[in-house]
Amino acid sequence: MKIILLAALVAAAAAAPQDYASREVIPIVKDIRVHEDDGRYSVDVETGNGIFQSQSGSPTGAEGSVVKAGEYSYTAPDGTPVVVKFVADEYGYQPQSDLLPVAPEFPHPIPQFVLDQIAFAAQEDANRPREERYE
Repeated sequence: MKIILLAALVAAAAAAPQDYASREVIPIVKDIRVHEDDGRYSVDVETGNGIFQSQSGSPTGAEGSVVKAGEYSYTAPDGTPVVVKFVADEYGYQPQSDLLPVAPEFPHPIPQFVLDQIAFAAQEDANRPREERYE
């Protein structure tokens, strides 16, 4: 048991970062946090490398839940600027961004293989005895 514990400690020490002094320190340019007695709050944070977050909230949701709204932005590793605006309420987290995937507008064209499958299923159903049909 002592050998296993010793091996685990040696593995953890070997996996730990070795040189903390060479890491870049990113300054926090702005950090404003306001908490009101009635539960309302706001947070505005900005870092020296361009990360930005702003949100506010209040306990006005269903059954005392907190409704939040805000936005955050940063630069992706490939250089793409990312901006996300959001609302979080009784309907869940609802982000909005040009980078989020969007479903095609409805009605969209239905592929022929899907139409063929629907017709095949309808024909199978029509060939069944009346009491076994899906209606």
